[in-house]
Amino acid sequence: MSALVKSGSTALPSVFDDFFKPWNEWFTKGDGFFGRSLTMPSVNITEDTNGYNVSLAAPGLKREDFTIDISGNMLTVGSEREENKEEKEKKFTRREYNYTSFSRSFTLPDDVNRDKIEAKYTDGVLNLSLPRKEELKMNSVKKQIAVK
Repeated sequence: MSALVKSGSTALPSVFDDFFKPWNEWFTKGDGFFGRSLTMPSVNITEDTNGYNVSLAAPGLKREDFTIDISGNMLTVGSEREENKEEKEKKFTRREYNYTSFSRSFTLPDDVNRDKIEAKYTDGVLNLSLPRKEELKMNSVKKQIAVK
């Protein structure tokens, strides 16, 4: 898509460049409103003998921005954040609104102890610890049986 208003090839900027700037940014490729690609945070899931670890990359958020819910065997991690910015000049007021949200859902394995799930947010990464149930953890210990 091309911009709504293009500057001429003159050395002096157009009087309307600043006026149309917010709309130009919305419609331009890549960073604009329509060119912006919707992204979902990247997730890494690892498993060990104690349980599962889920790492979700979500830089720029705060601890209070996250919601973590369990319903049945479904774990849902989400975030909603709204920002308002207002710029006042002598002849105009410019307001910008930014709303970002995401939601990721994961099916929990039967061996996860739902009462002991913990979450920690550090350096832009949300880490979830999903421990195994104790009785199932003992059953997962490897044992070698000798052949007679």
